[in-house]
Amino acid sequence: MLQEMFTFLTTYYWSNASILGWGLAIIFGAIWLACYRPPLLSKPWLWAVLAGGAILAPIAIVITSFPLAYGVSKLAAYLWSQETVNSWGWLISIPTIFLFGLIWEGAKLVPVTIYWWRKNRDIEPKLGLLAGAVAGGGFGILLIQWANNFFIADTNWSWQLVQTQGFPALSGFWESFFILGLSVASTALAGWGIAKGWGWKFFLLAAFVYLVTNYNTVLVSYGLVSSTQAEIIIAAWALVVVGVTLWLRDRKPKVLPKKLRSRRRKSKAAPKKSRALRKK
Repeated sequence: MLQEMFTFLTTYYWSNASILGWGLAIIFGAIWLACYRPPLLSKPWLWAVLAGGAILAPIAIVITSFPLAYGVSKLAAYLWSQETVNSWGWLISIPTIFLFGLIWEGAKLVPVTIYWWRKNRDIEPKLGLLAGAVAGGGFGILLIQWANNFFIADTNWSWQLVQTQGFPALSGFWESFFILGLSVASTALAGWGIAKGWGWKFFLLAAFVYLVTNYNTVLVSYGLVSSTQAEIIIAAWALVVVGVTLWLRDRKPKVLPKKLRSRRRKSKAAPKKSRALRKK
């Protein structure tokens, strides 16, 4: 298995590289990140967060694709018969997909958590959200270039194919665009939660975003929805999650009145009297 993982990281992952696949992935990432307007110039450390997310993308993919997928398949075979797995796979697959989401979202949050930790676990929620968006963007670009390049290679993609097939010839790029948007939004959501002190709750919420996104492949494989319907669901889900994160980004923090703020400062600064002094 170690040899397979090494081959994946060094050869298979990069085997179908193309200018079109890479170019579209970068353009898609730039479009989604532009919605959040991260201060990449005034805060250059965000570029390190972007690079960290990108570096961790193939690592997270190989972990879920080989040791984790192998362990899950062995456990399923031990617990249920093949007939049960085939009949109830649409239900059995839910915890597996959620587990995969925990791995992917955890990888994306590593650079965000490092920055949060270096700042003594005290950063503005908006900054946490933007750092998460940047990390998700780096991860998503590396993920989507791989998906784009394999879509191009598998379909022998060309503009002539678009003229003959129409939307199906562009469906892979459509899906990639919205999945990258979800990669940005889910980590932005988790970054906001970390800054607010609700890290583990929003980490689980980010994994849930991943679950809803990727469960569509199960629905398609069981014939419960068509591939076109699945792509529409992914697009709609992306717009919902992105909308929520943009609302959090633009939401103004609550500002206390000056009198109330001064009272709170005095109460914090004033030493507490002992019971003996109070009695006197």
